[in-house]
Amino acid sequence: MHEVIVVGAGPTGLLLAGDLAEAGIEVTVLERRSSKISNLSRAFGVHARTLEHLDARGLADRLVATGTALDRLRLFEHVEVDLSTLPSRFPYLLITPQYNVEALLLERARDVGVEIVHNAEVVGLSQDSEGVTVTTEDGAHRAVYAVGADGFHSAVRQALGQPFPGKSVLRSIMLADVKVAEPPAEVLSVNGVGDAFAFIAPFGDGYYRVFAWDRRHAVPDDQPLGLEEVREVTKRALGTDYGMHDPRWLSRFHSDERQVTHYRVGRSFLAGDAAHVHSPAGGQGMNTGLQDAANLSWKLAAVLRGAPDSLLDTYQAERHPVGRSVLRSSGAIIRAAMIESSAGRAVRGFAVGHALSIPTIRTKITGQLSGIGHAYSAPAGADELVGTRASDVFLAGGRRLYEALRGRRFVLLGDADVPGWEDRLVIAAPAAPNGPLVLIRPDGYVGWAGAEAAELREALPRLAGAPSLHRFEASERNAL
Repeated sequence: MHEVIVVGAGPTGLLLAGDLAEAGIEVTVLERRSSKISNLSRAFGVHARTLEHLDARGLADRLVATGTALDRLRLFEHVEVDLSTLPSRFPYLLITPQYNVEALLLERARDVGVEIVHNAEVVGLSQDSEGVTVTTEDGAHRAVYAVGADGFHSAVRQALGQPFPGKSVLRSIMLADVKVAEPPAEVLSVNGVGDAFAFIAPFGDGYYRVFAWDRRHAVPDDQPLGLEEVREVTKRALGTDYGMHDPRWLSRFHSDERQVTHYRVGRSFLAGDAAHVHSPAGGQGMNTGLQDAANLSWKLAAVLRGAPDSLLDTYQAERHPVGRSVLRSSGAIIRAAMIESSAGRAVRGFAVGHALSIPTIRTKITGQLSGIGHAYSAPAGADELVGTRASDVFLAGGRRLYEALRGRRFVLLGDADVPGWEDRLVIAAPAAPNGPLVLIRPDGYVGWAGAEAAELREALPRLAGAPSLHRFEASERNAL
């Protein structure tokens, strides 16, 4: 019997599985695709909060080396969001194709012992009080918990009978991978002019990914697409087609806004596009999924080590509001970009530009886009720090907090006697001592804060499971 089965070997599933394996949890990934990483992914931007999560896994610097940092994100025409002032080690949007993220996470997952079963299409799922049975065409797989990270057409979500309410926002979006005769001056070029919208970004291998949409020509996704159509729409939106030529891929898709009501159903969970899909505006889709995985992974590990099952309910409580917020913000951007009249676009530019000139609104917008601004509600009576994102402070000795988080561990800022937690807790003196004790969760959020070590010792079993003085073996755990 597995401890956790993850369905889907995209970025969300790979980060989740790697975290679990690194925490000592036995995990298997079922993936319907072959082992080849596709270059047809739609995501091209990695935001600051996601880079912080990757930093806590020792991967961020390697990923940054594959792309280009963009410290200003142009939403449309002359409206830009300045990311350079973000309170992060990564005050920018990293432009790099999704397959670079996926390749790093796949390498890490294999290094920590994750079993990945390819060509394993899920055809059913059932669960009871002791576990979950995931059925593929080759047989049944049994686990204590299962996570569906299998995308928009999630077989796990369908097997759970979970509706996916929402609607299609844009139909017949064109995608093309092309070479260009005149490379864009900007790393990322994007604009909407009412009846046309276009986006172009580099793969880094000589090809560029183009997204284009034409209000005048909404056709089914399966209708053939030619390069001339992409060129014409891009020219209307961006003023030039950059001399596109030699397409290696052309296709259409539609963009939906949807979110499931329940991220948890019994012993099964949904994450990433299986739980929520957004318009591509703002580049938040893949990022939100990776942040789902970072939130859920340590909670599954803790409960499998003896923490109360109720800890898993906080996945819904914390991540569902974030998914809803991203759905609203990305939807607002795409609707603004779709304004058809020139007068409406003029008002749009003035209103958004004015809003960005107000510091509090600018901070909120950049925090929303980058993920830096997301915080979780604290339980009643908890310190006000609980649920807030932990900044990457320097610790005594020069090490950074996010370096100390590596290995999927908790970090205690302060000094306290907490025997039995050596395998999953780092006690680190902050650079500025004499503050409260602050316990940082493995996902970089504050899990507990207070002045008394006795209260910390009471809180740790609720957050991290049984101490290593009495670790549950899988056979004991399954017998409970």
